Amino acid sequence: MTAITLAKGITLGLRAAMEADPKVIIMGEDVGKLGGVFRVTDGLQKDFGEDRVIDTPLAESGIIGTAVGLAMRGYRPVCEIQFDGFVYPAYDQIVSQVAKFHFRSHGRITMPIVIRIPFGGGIGAVEHHSESPEAYFAHTAGLKVVACSNPVDAYWMIQQAIVADDPIVFFEPKRRYWEKGELDEQVEPDPLFSSRVVRKGSDATVLAYGPMVKTALQAAAAAEVEGQQLEVIDLRTLSPLDMAPVHESARKTGRVVVVHEAPGNLGLGAEIAARVSEECFYSLEAPVLRVAGFDTPYPPSRIEEEYLPDLDRVLDAVDRSLAY
Repeated sequence: MTAITLAKGITLGLRAAMEADPKVIIMGEDVGKLGGVFRVTDGLQKDFGEDRVIDTPLAESGIIGTAVGLAMRGYRPVCEIQFDGFVYPAYDQIVSQVAKFHFRSHGRITMPIVIRIPFGGGIGAVEHHSESPEAYFAHTAGLKVVACSNPVDAYWMIQQAIVADDPIVFFEPKRRYWEKGELDEQVEPDPLFSSRVVRKGSDATVLAYGPMVKTALQAAAAAEVEGQQLEVIDLRTLSPLDMAPVHESARKTGRVVVVHEAPGNLGLGAEIAARVSEECFYSLEAPVLRVAGFDTPYPPSRIEEEYLPDLDRVLDAVDRSLAY
């Protein structure tokens, strides 16, 4: 077993994918010589060359548009969007071309493109560097969306995404990049599009993904001191949602809290709450509650901790659920 950071897990996963398939290409701003602003692609251009690790112009629309052409020619482009808030110039290409080509071609053309997006706050950054745009992509038919939360998942999920024939938006929780975990490459990974129970409990279910999984686990540890047993589920896949473990847990605990950094209005929490209510209505002891970012643009870094969901806000929602 080896201790690695989440960022290193992605680096090792990218390296393994490039070694396994010469058609895998990495593209993005500063991904080559610099190794990316978070050093996730560090050393890859040196080892695989400038033809496979390509420093692009500062033009996200051009990055994705080029990837579409490469995918049509049999390549598997991995595109890095440097920060979450930089993805919007590429949004038209993603929803108009990447998401639709397979359907438009009656299945004759696949789009095996992975779009890596570091997302979320908590790093004290300026505007457009701390956003959570996952709902835009999860809402788009033809795209698949996943979010890793730990180093082991980062290592396996990026490889699984690259070998998939569907376009996948791959969200990486940037504030968790430097947190460590133990990687055992002999352990069989979970399927890419699957949720996972990461802590067993019986009193309430807390659902989270990406950076909020750690927050949910911290809340569960704090609740245990008060005698409450919270079950925590790492959703991992946002489109398609894997609801079977969620429904099973909801029927067991009768109380569900969904946590995400993105604003609550029309966020993933709303869709999840609707599905849990539809399938588990007679098992619920309380409404499904949401803990989310506020419905404002992301604030200046000095007050981001007041904006981001934290342990206290999660525990407050749990207490409100238990009070019903």
